[in-house]
Amino acid sequence: MWATAAAVALGFLIALEFTARHYDIPGPITVQAREAVFPPKSGFLLYAGMALMMVVLPWRQRLTATAAAIGIDVVIAAVRWAADLGSTEGHFFGNGALWVLLAYGVIALTRRTGPERVLLLKGVGLGLLLVAGRKAGDTWLLITSKSRPVVLDQYMATADHALGNPSWLVGRLVTATGAIGFNILDIVYGQLAVAAVIVSLYQLRNVAAERRFPAHHLVRTFLVIGLLGPGIYMIYPVVGPIFAYGTGAAHWESVSLWTDPPATAHWAVADLWPNTPPPVGTPQHMPFDEITPRNCMPSLHTAWATAIYIHTRKAPRFLRHAGTFWLLATLAATLGFGWHYGVDLIAGVVFVLTIEAALRAQARGWDTSSTWLVMYGATTFATLLLTYRYLPTQMAHHPWLAGPLLLLAMTSVIYAYIRTTTTWTLDAPSPAKNEPQPELV
Repeated sequence: MWATAAAVALGFLIALEFTARHYDIPGPITVQAREAVFPPKSGFLLYAGMALMMVVLPWRQRLTATAAAIGIDVVIAAVRWAADLGSTEGHFFGNGALWVLLAYGVIALTRRTGPERVLLLKGVGLGLLLVAGRKAGDTWLLITSKSRPVVLDQYMATADHALGNPSWLVGRLVTATGAIGFNILDIVYGQLAVAAVIVSLYQLRNVAAERRFPAHHLVRTFLVIGLLGPGIYMIYPVVGPIFAYGTGAAHWESVSLWTDPPATAHWAVADLWPNTPPPVGTPQHMPFDEITPRNCMPSLHTAWATAIYIHTRKAPRFLRHAGTFWLLATLAATLGFGWHYGVDLIAGVVFVLTIEAALRAQARGWDTSSTWLVMYGATTFATLLLTYRYLPTQMAHHPWLAGPLLLLAMTSVIYAYIRTTTTWTLDAPSPAKNEPQPELV
């Protein structure tokens, strides 16, 4: 299974590389290769990937690997400084973590044998998949902006009237909190991957001792979300209210301390967000620029934050509270920053619960309950997309009917997921003490 997953991932990256070259943009393999020497876009992500790899190592080797990564970063930074090769783009650290990841891959192939080699390769693969997934996602976003000249924002904004235009409402609330509230949400929104790694490290804390990975963990869900989500962007291109209904740059510059303002959108309908909700009219396909990613439907930030929430329900109290906070803050940020419409969030919740149900079913074995749950989630998700596209005007004219129905559809999937997975937990057999367990992936 791991070999198949690696082959599929490599094939996908190669295909994405060729597609990106067709649009004259660098592909994920090219970008990642550059980061072996040049300043990486996110040093934190590279160190997070290395941390995931180190779950298979004993503590002494973890300390050695960390020291080696830091030492390599210091040397590369010193060489850049001495050669006057500094760059204002990217982080000055992270190259060392990538070198260590690749080095342990070589060590696994040349210095390890049998189960030790397999376990170390799984750890290296997990870390590299996290890094490659981010690069692939960035490339997907660039491709969506180049290959989808028209967007469906008018349909989303019209359908959003059924929910009371939540992006406009939360946008005004976040603005009222001033720079403090805005920047707290900005940090939470931007460091979602860090929260995911912390939860994943807790879930994988016993891998080195048990010499096996758990059957299911958060990284699997994150990777599948990142793989499938951008594909939906290609068939359902939406840029978001801050771009389609306002530039937002002046507002962003007045309150943000950490993040650059969004690029000025071209061909926006008007500068309406967040003060004036758009009027209900006849929605149309609208042309848009070749810069802004079409990355709204579904909201993957909502999906990822929901996955973190799900995977912290059986964690210690601190992680449970942190998972709840991250979910609520992410929902507030996605709407309050104008990145998403309310209907995006509903679709994102249904999307992640369907994926999570499928992955849990794959780990425990498929049965009738898991098949029905996944089919119900997928059908609900497809129905939501079709409704947003073909019935937005009717939804806007009957908000007291359409709004509750949208929330009911999402709630029904949540209820079905909780009820079914609870039954799985109750039905799970209790292994006998000291009974050898099969290798899980």
